[in-house]
Amino acid sequence: MSTVTPVRAAPRSSAFDRATAMRLAATEYDRFLDQLRDLDEEDWTRPTDCPAWDVRAIAGHVLGEAEGAGSVREFVRQFVATARAGGGVDAYTALQVREHAGLTPGEVVDRFAAAAPRAVRGRRRVPGPVRRLPIPDEQVVGSTRERWTVGFLLDTIFNRDPWMHRIDIARATGRPLELTADHDGVLVADIVAEWAGRHGRPYRLRLTGPAGGTWTSGDGGEDLELDAVEFCRLLSGRGAATGLLAQPVPF
Repeated sequence: MSTVTPVRAAPRSSAFDRATAMRLAATEYDRFLDQLRDLDEEDWTRPTDCPAWDVRAIAGHVLGEAEGAGSVREFVRQFVATARAGGGVDAYTALQVREHAGLTPGEVVDRFAAAAPRAVRGRRRVPGPVRRLPIPDEQVVGSTRERWTVGFLLDTIFNRDPWMHRIDIARATGRPLELTADHDGVLVADIVAEWAGRHGRPYRLRLTGPAGGTWTSGDGGEDLELDAVEFCRLLSGRGAATGLLAQPVPF
């Protein structure tokens, strides 16, 4: 039986300043939209690495998340509906998938094109004091219960989530995945830093590909070399991992 440790004392906050987080958000939404526009009819029904979700379901979830980020009224509506369903991340994402299941692919694309810039503006407008507040629900990451600040949700998770789902869709459809050092590499470096802080052990890590790099800490730890995207997939729970790669990071 796994043991969940007590909640960490301080809510986790984002390592990004707001300008960097919003630059990443705008680019990620643009790339996700370009990816959706490139899908053919059969692609929308292909299974993905997310259990029970096909490409359409992933797109519905990311659309719902963007619409909530761009409108306080919509965010509150989703939050209330999620609380009525029992609360938690699973209920939150299931609501988004369910509410967009009836849209055609073209409607999903059009609504995401409208929602994305509003989401960036909405996230940018959230003031600092609000960003520092803890969100109500505790999160469980591996064996640790913890709280997140609003800023960690908006500036870190809301960038990682569409990024990982863009990877899911690329893998499901066999379409090329756009990766650059100035965008994906920044996201990966932040993930590496959080992963290292969570396990706290010495390591040497070399990640290959456009989003990769090299990181070390201490002596005598694991020596790891793998593709940057695969590294992040393993930390997200997409695949079997051992050693330090079994240390989860939230997406």
